[in-house]
Amino acid sequence: MSSLPLLSLITFLPLAGALGLFAFVRGDDARARRVGIVRGLTLGTTLLTLAGSLALLPGFDPAAPGFQFVENVPWIPRLGLAYHRGVDGIGLAFLVLTAFLTPLSVLAGFSVKTRVKEFMIALLVLETLMLGTFSTLDLALFYVFFEGGLIPMFLMIGIWGGEGRRAAAFKFFLYTFAGSVLMLVAIIAMVAHTGTADMTQMTGGVFAGDLALVLWLAFFASFAVKTPLWPFHTWLPYAHVEAPTAGSMILAGVLLKMGGYGFIRISLQILPSASEVFAPLVIGLSVIAIIYGSLVALAQTDLKRLVAYSSVAHMGYVTLGIFSGTAQGLEGAMMVMLSHGLVSAALFACVGVVYDRVHTREIARFGGLASRVPRYAAVFMVFTLAAVGLPGLSGFVGEFLSLQGAYLYNPLVAALASLGVILGAVYMLGLYRRMFYGPLEKKDLMTLRDLTVREGVVFGALAVPTVWMGLFPAHFLAVFAPATDRLLNVSQTLAAGSIG
Repeated sequence: MSSLPLLSLITFLPLAGALGLFAFVRGDDARARRVGIVRGLTLGTTLLTLAGSLALLPGFDPAAPGFQFVENVPWIPRLGLAYHRGVDGIGLAFLVLTAFLTPLSVLAGFSVKTRVKEFMIALLVLETLMLGTFSTLDLALFYVFFEGGLIPMFLMIGIWGGEGRRAAAFKFFLYTFAGSVLMLVAIIAMVAHTGTADMTQMTGGVFAGDLALVLWLAFFASFAVKTPLWPFHTWLPYAHVEAPTAGSMILAGVLLKMGGYGFIRISLQILPSASEVFAPLVIGLSVIAIIYGSLVALAQTDLKRLVAYSSVAHMGYVTLGIFSGTAQGLEGAMMVMLSHGLVSAALFACVGVVYDRVHTREIARFGGLASRVPRYAAVFMVFTLAAVGLPGLSGFVGEFLSLQGAYLYNPLVAALASLGVILGAVYMLGLYRRMFYGPLEKKDLMTLRDLTVREGVVFGALAVPTVWMGLFPAHFLAVFAPATDRLLNVSQTLAAGSIG
C-alpha cells in the first residue's frame, strides 16, 4: 500500500483549487476570459479529484477487515483528538459517488451567469467537506466536515437561488443547525466518557443503558434532518425549489446521503443497542415517509417539488433498510443511496434544462415535448424508469433488497412500504405523460432547443452507471457488502449482549 496520504490529497485538492481561483483569478481580467478560466480550472480540479478517487479502487481490498488507506496523526492529544482518516467499502462507495457527481454539477453550473468565480469556489469547498465526511474516523473531525457543508450550500441557495432563495436558505440552515447542536453535545459527552474521539475505538459497545439511548437520540436529531426523514423533511422542498441546478444535484445526490451514512457509521456501528431499541420508531417513520412523500408528490404542480418529494419517499427506503437489522436491508439501503444519488441528480438536471430555456417549472406549461426535443425526451424517460425501479436499471436492485429486508423484519411493514413502488410509478409516469405526450400547443415550446453537447455529456455520464448498476449490481455490492456484513454482525452481537 502506498505511503502517500492519498485520502488527504483527494480531499483537499478541491480546496486547493478554490484557493487558486480566489488568489489568481482577478476581477480586472476581461469578463469572458475570466469566466472561461474559472470554469476550466474548476472542472479540471474536480476531474483530477475523480481520477484520484478511482485510483483508490485497485488498491482497495473489500475482504480485508477494518479501514484502509489509514492516516492517523495526533491533533490535540490531551483531548483525545487526532487527524484520523480511512475508508472501508461503505465510505469508499460514497467517496467515489461524491467525486463523480461534482464535475457533472460543475458542467450543470455553467448556466450560472453571475458571480461565477464565487459560485465555483463554493462548489469546490463543498466537495472537500463532503469527501472529508465519508473518510473521517475521528468524531470531532467528522463533525467539522459534516456540519461545515452547511455553509457553502447555504450560500449557493441564498445567493444563486430563485426568488424565495433567502427564506429557503435560512430554513435549510436553521433546521440542520438545530440538529447539529445536539450532535455536538453528544460528541463532547462521548469523548469525555472514553477519553478519545477515535470512532474505531468506540465500536466495542462502550456505551450502554440510558447513556446510549440519549446519545442515539442526539445523533438522530441531526441525521434525521439531513436524510431527511419524515417529519423532519419540510426544509427540503423549499431548498430544492430555490437552489440552482448544480446545487440541487449536489444536495440530492450527496448531501442527503450524509444522513444515511451517519446512521450506518455512528448509530449502527457505535450505538448498536440503542439502534435495536429505536428501530421500530425509525421503521414506522420510514413507512410514513414512503407513503406520504409519494402522495404529496402526486399533488405537485412544480417539477422540482415533485422530484424533491420523491426524494423523501426514496430516502424512506434507506432508513427502512438500515434499521431492518438484516443484511439484505442494509445492502439495499446502500444501493438505494447510490442509485438515488445518480438518478435524482439527473432528474434535477432535466428540470434545469427546461427551466433554462422557458424559465418555468410549472408542469401544466408543458406537453407534447417528445416531438420537439426527442433526445431530451429519451434521457428523461431513462431516468424516470430508473426512479420507478424498472428491472435492469439502478433503482430496482436497491428497492428490492430494502423491501426484502423489511419483509424479514415484518411482512406487514414490507407490504405497506411496497405501496411506494406503485405510487412512484403513478406520479413519475404521470409526469412524463403530461410533459412529453399530447399536442404541442405552446408557441414558445415550438422553438425549444434539444440537448446541447454539454448537457448530453452530463446525462450520458449519469446514464452509464445507472444502467451498469441495474445490470451488474454484483460489481457494486462487491465493494461494500463485506463491510456491511461485518458491521451488521458486530452490531447484532453487541446489541444482543447489551440486551442480554
